[in-house]
Amino acid sequence: MTTAIHRDAWGIPHLRAPGVRDLARAQGLVTARDRAWQLEVERHRAQGTSAAFLGPGALDWDRFARRARLADTARRCFAALEERDPEAAEWVRAYVDGVNDGLRPGEEFRRAGLTPGRWEPWTPLAVWLSIHVLFAGFPAKLWWEEAVRRLGPEAVGLFAADGPATAGSNGWLVSGERTVSGHAIIAGDPHRFIEDPGVYQQIRLACDEFDVVGLAVPGVPGIAHFGHTGTVAWAITNAMADYQDLYRERLRRTGAGIESLGPDGRWHRALRHTELVRVAGEGTVEVEVVETARGPVVAGGPEGLDDGTPGAVSLRHPPRVTGDLGFSALLPLLRARRVTDVDRALDAWAEPVNVVHAADTEGGVLHRVAGRVPLRNPANRAGLVPAWEPGHEWTGWHPMPRAGLDDGVAVMANARDVADELGTEFAPAHRADRIRELLAGRRKWSAADMGAVHTDVFLGSAGALLDQVAALEEVGGEAGALRQRLLGWDRRMDAGSREAALYAAVRGAVVRRLAAHEAFAALTSPPAYPAVFQPWLALTPRIGFALEHLLRAETLYGVDRPAVVRAALEEVAAGPPAGTWGDTHRLAPWRALPSAPQEEPALSGDHDCVLCTSAVPGVTDRAARGPAARYVWDLARREDSLWVVPFGADGTPGAAHHRDQLPLWLRGDLVPVVTDWDQLTKETDV
Repeated sequence: MTTAIHRDAWGIPHLRAPGVRDLARAQGLVTARDRAWQLEVERHRAQGTSAAFLGPGALDWDRFARRARLADTARRCFAALEERDPEAAEWVRAYVDGVNDGLRPGEEFRRAGLTPGRWEPWTPLAVWLSIHVLFAGFPAKLWWEEAVRRLGPEAVGLFAADGPATAGSNGWLVSGERTVSGHAIIAGDPHRFIEDPGVYQQIRLACDEFDVVGLAVPGVPGIAHFGHTGTVAWAITNAMADYQDLYRERLRRTGAGIESLGPDGRWHRALRHTELVRVAGEGTVEVEVVETARGPVVAGGPEGLDDGTPGAVSLRHPPRVTGDLGFSALLPLLRARRVTDVDRALDAWAEPVNVVHAADTEGGVLHRVAGRVPLRNPANRAGLVPAWEPGHEWTGWHPMPRAGLDDGVAVMANARDVADELGTEFAPAHRADRIRELLAGRRKWSAADMGAVHTDVFLGSAGALLDQVAALEEVGGEAGALRQRLLGWDRRMDAGSREAALYAAVRGAVVRRLAAHEAFAALTSPPAYPAVFQPWLALTPRIGFALEHLLRAETLYGVDRPAVVRAALEEVAAGPPAGTWGDTHRLAPWRALPSAPQEEPALSGDHDCVLCTSAVPGVTDRAARGPAARYVWDLARREDSLWVVPFGADGTPGAAHHRDQLPLWLRGDLVPVVTDWDQLTKETDV
């Protein structure tokens, strides 16, 4: 058998090769052909060199990548992989060979004045780490520390909600007893920042050992998160586990370098060097890289933070400690035939920590957490801890929790549930509860039915604000009419709904008024932590995402909430939005290079809807986050499975398959998974 690239009608690559290494090279090659610019951007971001062509706007990220030592951690992890799992290391090398063979400069390269750089064997690991290092939201600990200092310990509970920059997902498993076919169905949608090109790549990988369809991460071999081998399928969501610690460090300069004060009361030599970050149009910027026994210093230094506040903060996270990013799980996942194989493969999973669903054609099901969470003092999870005090060391690893199904169903949507013991800040239960409610609405489901769950727009969190509106007395005139209209609303965030637009406007006004209240004045100017952490520290988004808690709390620091809601109602009544929710709730995808202005499409949904298209209440109605893909894995017949991505299979602007899936994604439709090679078009041998 020769190695060949086939395509379906949507341009999705289906790869066929005689062996595993040939297939990995083909995956790297086709990804480079379809996503060259995306790969180049991700490589530079992982190395902390993106400002060299993206300019000053990328400097904050590059500083963080250098200080956090992402590339060095990836090198360590690849070296350890070579020792521990030589086959996996050679497989990664083959993928990298394919990338290097396939990279060709396109229009974006010309605009940026860039030529494709060479990938190293460790680059896929660096890309993986770069994408996921903020997944667990460790900067939230900076927020919690400041909130507790200013407002008291109860602030943690009030503001504990799926944060402004946290990634989440929906997923559900319906066992055979609840399906038309008698075989399980797994479905869901990962919620991430929507990027163009997309963060997931639909692909099929077939060789003499396996034949797998799934959603790959461009730049990383295999299919890590969402796959179907024909006899077993799996999917994940973010477990919201806390597995990264921040330590407040005491540092001092000496004639020999920098020292840190350890828990033994002694000063210890820290690793220290400087690196130069090139910034397009602005020369170079020097970055001091410091690492203590806890980990790399990601904020501050011997002289304190940028505003002179004393202190430094180091980051401790599992890959830096263990030299393992979990890449030994990737080949076993592709080779899996049963749920037990997936379960065994996931024992090697490391980063990020996920909740996993799996099911096979023999009736096996799996609902577990996979990853690496350290055992340590509970204080480590609540905020920053002092590096110079004993008792904050890591002492082992948490066993990963497992759960069963309830009435033939399992749901994962970033709520507490199975991962409760592993985290602090979870998503509200609205999405998970609504999915369970929808699935309970019928006894038997098919793959084709799942779109109704994907696209549900009921907003469960609306009740907190609407209850406040209902409790207002003596509201007359235009504000009274608006009140009655909101109370009669069906709580559906449809793009064409005027009532949804009115609700969002009142919600935004409430959030802004709370953020401006003197009770929270001390939180409007957080310490001068690096800009890359600011999404977790900004007060208005924090209030927006925690609004339900803040409105339902017994007391709120003396804030007269009915007065705030009344004023917001009157404000919106005096100047209501002119149109519907979709007029302002529009897609806001991230693109590395600015593009010509274009009107992005209107969206249904909202942050706490199953159709999770996240606005930032009080800041913007535009949605930068949403379903980065949708999938339905049918265990009865793989060819009845379905999938879709926000844009298309090809990352090249103007290409036939660059945005051809967008209309389907917007409607909630999905693309059939083609498994018959005779229905594919052979593109080329490689």
